[in-house]
Amino acid sequence: MLELFLICLAVGVGAGLLAGALGLGGGVVIVPALIFLFHGLGFPPELVAKMAVATSLSTIIITSISAVRTHHKAGFVRWPVAFRLGAGIVLGAFAGAFIADAMKGELLARLFGLFAMVIAVQMLVMGPREADASLPERLPGALGLGLAGVLIGTGSAIFGIGGGSLTVPFLSWCRLKMQQAVAVSSACGLPIAIAGTVGFAVAGWDEPHLPGGAAGYVFLPATAGIVLTSFPFARLAARVSHRLPSATLRRVFAAVLFVLGLKLFFG
Repeated sequence: MLELFLICLAVGVGAGLLAGALGLGGGVVIVPALIFLFHGLGFPPELVAKMAVATSLSTIIITSISAVRTHHKAGFVRWPVAFRLGAGIVLGAFAGAFIADAMKGELLARLFGLFAMVIAVQMLVMGPREADASLPERLPGALGLGLAGVLIGTGSAIFGIGGGSLTVPFLSWCRLKMQQAVAVSSACGLPIAIAGTVGFAVAGWDEPHLPGGAAGYVFLPATAGIVLTSFPFARLAARVSHRLPSATLRRVFAAVLFVLGLKLFFG
């Protein structure tokens, strides 16, 4: 248990840095780390991926609160946009938990591996794209943002991420400035995490083979270890992201993420 706790502390550092600096929510590093960790602990193989995704979402609740507070104080959160996206996100994230529950654990792990590799390539090849200040924003109306939120929430819950990997590119396409896109993404990570966590807890509540310490598919000891470090590091990284370029961190993380994705995809 001590080894589990120490590993989760380290995972939390990486998750917090990514959530605050890049708007990624941290799930892209938490999920693969927990899949490997839970396999090592001897958890039932068919439950490992679902527990990793659910536990990742539970940690993002705390990480998102920390990151969004800092972005809000800096004045970068566009709250009307966040609220309209959030309405659809809640519905999508809750439904996404039950969709993931219906999948076989091995399929879910492979899908996450493929998703991780796609995100890694996107980060390496494209990088962050700052909106052209000479072009007007092209945000859709309330209905369009709500529908986008449903899609973002569903995908985020299935893969156990805070949604930044989907929200930031979408808002960048809408021509929001990158700092605003990252800040809105952090704000949207909270409803994704809450709705997804509740969904996974309900979906797995009657699962008879869960280990002790689990609430549905959420493994609470891992949640506690990760949030202890993800909370302060998300706040620190959010402050740093307002002053420093994140290109180097993005490239390093993308390379590591691609390797982890390969491992998960091929088993």
